[in-house]
Amino acid sequence: MAQSVLVIDDSPLMHRLLAGHLLEEGCEVRGALGPEQGYERACAEPPDLILLDLVMHGGDGYDVLRRLKGNPRTADIPVIMVSGTSDVKGKVRAFDLGAIDYVVKPFDRTELRARVRSALRLKRYHDLLAERSSIDALTGLWNRGYLDQRLAEEIAGARRYRRRFALVLVDIDHFKQVNDTYGHPTGDRLLGSVSEILQHSVRAGDAACRFGGEEFALLLVESGREEAASVSLRVRERVAALEVMAGGIPLKRTVSLGATTSDDFSAASLTAEAMIEAADQALYAAKNGGRNRVCLAPPRTVSSSMRASARAAG
Repeated sequence: MAQSVLVIDDSPLMHRLLAGHLLEEGCEVRGALGPEQGYERACAEPPDLILLDLVMHGGDGYDVLRRLKGNPRTADIPVIMVSGTSDVKGKVRAFDLGAIDYVVKPFDRTELRARVRSALRLKRYHDLLAERSSIDALTGLWNRGYLDQRLAEEIAGARRYRRRFALVLVDIDHFKQVNDTYGHPTGDRLLGSVSEILQHSVRAGDAACRFGGEEFALLLVESGREEAASVSLRVRERVAALEVMAGGIPLKRTVSLGATTSDDFSAASLTAEAMIEAADQALYAAKNGGRNRVCLAPPRTVSSSMRASARAAG
């Protein structure tokens, strides 16, 4: 798959010139004719690399760079500044703000392509290392760190672009009894089997994560209450039909699920902590309601003492 480059420049001529050079590198080139449009496009469809002009009508590249690096959704995108001056103070400022390179116009085509290749190669290495560090070793799902990062990105998108998403927490019922009765190897196999169900129950853009212990989280993009309920019910049914062998005996377990959506919050109240708390309360309402069921939040009707008792019971 071709890597994408976003060119932010208010000159149509510069867009044509850069596109011609970058297409020879096999890049997918996108364009934005100004700082605000460039920032919006970077947030909506994060590219692999940004070529950012320093001086534009309606704002300067420094301000765009500062905003990009301050947004979790775009902070890790490498940015090459493009300028008509080689002023040392300007270069230092760009590097201090997070740019990885600085190209002066008029630029040499061969040099520009080499700098772009180098930036994209570093981006590939960064993405590979980031992905490996975000995988839970036991289950193969995304880990809690990845979930926190994605939550921040989706919340930013929901606030700015009104994109909707859902968060589902999943807990294996009476999991402690499995470890105590059949041993941790059996518990690990159960975790692996449930993880496979979760992976096959979500779409490509969604995320199935290990939240901790026997708890999991599903991040469902472009989803409201109806979609969250549908996915949750599908997971519940598939796990209920699952059998894991324990000492030659088929072992069956169920899961309880609690879900919330970005639609349930105002822009001011939409935070990662609030969403996790709402899904957590819905999850333990399901636990206290008899387990092997799905509950949606709000309303938040489960007290802390009720959640504690449900957690202790598994």
